Amino acid sequence: MPASKVVIVAPRRARRALAGLLLTAGAFACGARDGERAPSSADRPQPAAAPAAAGVNPAPAGVGFERLVGRWLRSDGGYVLEIRAVSSEGRVEATYLNPRPINVARAEAGRGGDIVTLLVELRDVNYPGSTYRLWYDAGRDILEGTYYQAAQQQTYDVAFERQER
Repeated sequence: MPASKVVIVAPRRARRALAGLLLTAGAFACGARDGERAPSSADRPQPAAAPAAAGVNPAPAGVGFERLVGRWLRSDGGYVLEIRAVSSEGRVEATYLNPRPINVARAEAGRGGDIVTLLVELRDVNYPGSTYRLWYDAGRDILEGTYYQAAQQQTYDVAFERQER
Protein backbone atom coordinates (compact mmCIF):
# COMPACT_ATOMS: atom_id res chain seq x y z
CA MET A 1 0.00 0.00 0.00
CA PRO A 2 1.59 3.32 -1.02
CA ALA A 3 2.22 5.70 1.85
CA SER A 4 0.24 8.40 0.04
CA LYS A 5 -2.92 6.33 0.48
CA VAL A 6 -2.52 5.83 4.22
CA VAL A 7 -4.86 7.95 6.29
CA ILE A 8 -4.27 7.85 10.01
CA VAL A 9 -7.30 7.93 12.26
CA ALA A 10 -6.94 10.58 14.96
CA PRO A 11 -4.82 9.23 17.81
CA ARG A 12 -6.64 8.20 20.94
CA ARG A 13 -3.59 8.57 23.15
CA ALA A 14 -5.52 10.22 25.97
CA ARG A 15 -7.74 7.15 26.33
CA ARG A 16 -4.82 4.79 25.92
CA ALA A 17 -2.89 6.67 28.60
CA LEU A 18 -5.61 5.60 31.01
CA ALA A 19 -5.48 2.01 29.85
CA GLY A 20 -5.30 -0.18 32.89
CA LEU A 21 -6.24 -3.45 31.32
CA LEU A 22 -3.67 -5.65 29.71
CA LEU A 23 -4.77 -8.93 28.26
CA THR A 24 -2.86 -11.95 29.34
CA ALA A 25 -0.52 -13.42 26.78
CA GLY A 26 -2.13 -16.78 27.42
CA ALA A 27 -5.39 -15.56 25.90
CA PHE A 28 -3.63 -15.32 22.57
CA ALA A 29 -1.22 -18.24 22.88
CA CYS A 30 -1.40 -20.83 20.17
CA GLY A 31 0.46 -24.09 19.92
CA ALA A 32 2.44 -25.56 17.05
CA ARG A 33 0.54 -26.91 14.06
CA ASP A 34 1.59 -29.36 11.37
CA GLY A 35 5.19 -29.67 12.51
CA GLU A 36 5.77 -25.94 13.08
CA ARG A 37 7.72 -24.92 16.13
CA ALA A 38 5.61 -23.29 18.80
CA PRO A 39 6.23 -19.52 18.71
CA SER A 40 7.98 -18.04 21.71
CA SER A 41 6.56 -15.00 23.46
CA ALA A 42 9.12 -12.91 21.52
CA ASP A 43 7.67 -14.20 18.20
CA ARG A 44 4.09 -13.64 19.18
CA PRO A 45 2.42 -10.25 18.61
CA GLN A 46 1.17 -8.96 21.93
CA PRO A 47 -2.51 -8.06 22.37
CA ALA A 48 -3.51 -4.43 22.44
CA ALA A 49 -3.90 -2.69 25.73
CA ALA A 50 -7.61 -2.02 25.89
CA PRO A 51 -8.66 1.50 26.73
CA ALA A 52 -10.04 2.25 30.16
CA ALA A 53 -13.57 3.47 30.72
CA ALA A 54 -12.75 6.98 29.46
CA GLY A 55 -14.71 7.18 26.23
CA VAL A 56 -15.02 3.46 25.47
CA ASN A 57 -18.27 1.61 25.87
CA PRO A 58 -17.35 -1.81 27.26
CA ALA A 59 -19.35 -4.89 26.37
CA PRO A 60 -21.75 -5.84 29.18
CA ALA A 61 -20.76 -8.99 31.05
CA GLY A 62 -23.36 -11.11 29.19
CA VAL A 63 -22.16 -10.03 25.74
CA GLY A 64 -19.98 -12.62 24.09
CA PHE A 65 -17.77 -12.80 21.07
CA GLU A 66 -20.77 -13.12 18.72
CA ARG A 67 -20.88 -9.31 18.51
CA LEU A 68 -17.68 -9.47 16.43
CA VAL A 69 -19.36 -11.46 13.65
CA GLY A 70 -20.03 -9.38 10.55
CA ARG A 71 -18.44 -7.43 7.73
CA TRP A 72 -16.29 -4.51 8.91
CA LEU A 73 -14.96 -1.69 6.71
CA ARG A 74 -11.88 0.25 7.76
CA SER A 75 -12.82 3.93 7.96
CA ASP A 76 -9.80 5.14 5.97
CA GLY A 77 -10.12 2.94 2.89
CA GLY A 78 -11.53 -0.11 1.22
CA TYR A 79 -10.01 -2.62 3.65
CA VAL A 80 -12.58 -5.20 4.75
CA LEU A 81 -12.39 -7.55 7.70
CA GLU A 82 -15.06 -10.22 7.50
CA ILE A 83 -15.63 -12.28 10.63
CA ARG A 84 -17.74 -15.34 9.88
CA ALA A 85 -17.68 -17.06 13.26
CA VAL A 86 -16.14 -16.85 16.73
CA SER A 87 -16.12 -19.80 19.13
CA SER A 88 -16.64 -19.36 22.86
CA GLU A 89 -12.91 -20.19 23.25
CA GLY A 90 -11.99 -17.24 20.98
CA ARG A 91 -11.15 -19.04 17.73
CA VAL A 92 -12.08 -16.70 14.87
CA GLU A 93 -12.91 -17.52 11.24
CA ALA A 94 -11.90 -14.36 9.37
CA THR A 95 -11.17 -13.07 5.88
CA TYR A 96 -9.30 -9.86 5.06
CA LEU A 97 -9.71 -8.07 1.72
CA ASN A 98 -7.59 -5.25 0.24
CA PRO A 99 -9.59 -5.49 -2.15
CA ARG A 100 -8.35 -9.02 -2.94
CA PRO A 101 -8.08 -11.65 -0.19
CA ILE A 102 -4.99 -11.46 2.04
CA ASN A 103 -4.07 -14.61 4.01
CA VAL A 104 -5.16 -14.45 7.64
CA ALA A 105 -2.53 -16.50 9.49
CA ARG A 106 -4.47 -16.34 12.74
CA ALA A 107 -7.36 -14.51 14.32
CA GLU A 108 -8.29 -14.73 17.98
CA ALA A 109 -10.81 -13.05 20.26
CA GLY A 110 -10.26 -12.43 23.94
CA ARG A 111 -11.67 -10.54 26.86
CA GLY A 112 -9.88 -8.22 29.25
CA GLY A 113 -12.44 -7.42 31.91
CA ASP A 114 -15.40 -5.91 30.06
CA ILE A 115 -13.43 -5.27 26.87
CA VAL A 116 -13.79 -7.71 23.95
CA THR A 117 -10.56 -7.80 21.93
CA LEU A 118 -9.53 -9.12 18.55
CA LEU A 119 -6.07 -10.02 17.23
CA VAL A 120 -5.68 -10.58 13.46
CA GLU A 121 -2.30 -11.51 11.98
CA LEU A 122 -1.79 -11.32 8.20
CA ARG A 123 0.91 -13.35 6.39
CA ASP A 124 1.01 -12.89 2.65
CA VAL A 125 2.95 -11.04 -0.08
CA ASN A 126 3.61 -7.53 1.30
CA TYR A 127 2.05 -8.61 4.63
CA PRO A 128 4.89 -10.39 6.49
CA GLY A 129 3.18 -10.57 9.87
CA SER A 130 1.18 -7.35 9.77
CA THR A 131 -1.11 -7.30 12.79
CA TYR A 132 -4.38 -5.73 13.86
CA ARG A 133 -4.94 -5.33 17.61
CA LEU A 134 -8.52 -4.20 18.06
CA TRP A 135 -11.16 -3.87 20.73
CA TYR A 136 -14.92 -3.74 20.36
CA ASP A 137 -16.71 -0.55 21.42
CA ALA A 138 -20.22 -1.80 22.20
CA GLY A 139 -21.83 1.67 22.46
CA ARG A 140 -20.63 2.76 19.02
CA ASP A 141 -20.60 -0.75 17.47
CA ILE A 142 -17.09 -0.29 16.04
CA LEU A 143 -13.74 -2.05 16.20
CA GLU A 144 -10.81 0.24 16.92
CA GLY A 145 -7.18 -0.13 17.80
CA THR A 146 -3.88 -0.35 15.97
CA TYR A 147 -2.52 -1.80 12.76
CA TYR A 148 1.16 -2.74 12.61
CA GLN A 149 2.32 -2.68 8.97
CA ALA A 150 5.26 -5.09 9.22
CA ALA A 151 6.83 -4.33 5.82
CA GLN A 152 7.08 -0.62 6.72
CA GLN A 153 7.52 -1.25 10.46
CA GLN A 154 4.92 1.41 11.24
CA THR A 155 1.88 1.38 13.50
CA TYR A 156 -1.35 3.24 12.70
CA ASP A 157 -4.49 3.95 14.74
CA VAL A 158 -7.45 2.43 12.88
CA ALA A 159 -11.20 1.95 13.20
CA PHE A 160 -13.59 -0.44 11.46
CA GLU A 161 -17.28 0.34 11.00
CA ARG A 162 -19.81 -2.47 10.74
CA GLN A 163 -21.22 -2.87 7.22
CA GLU A 164 -23.47 -5.84 7.85
CA ARG A 165 -24.03 -8.64 10.33
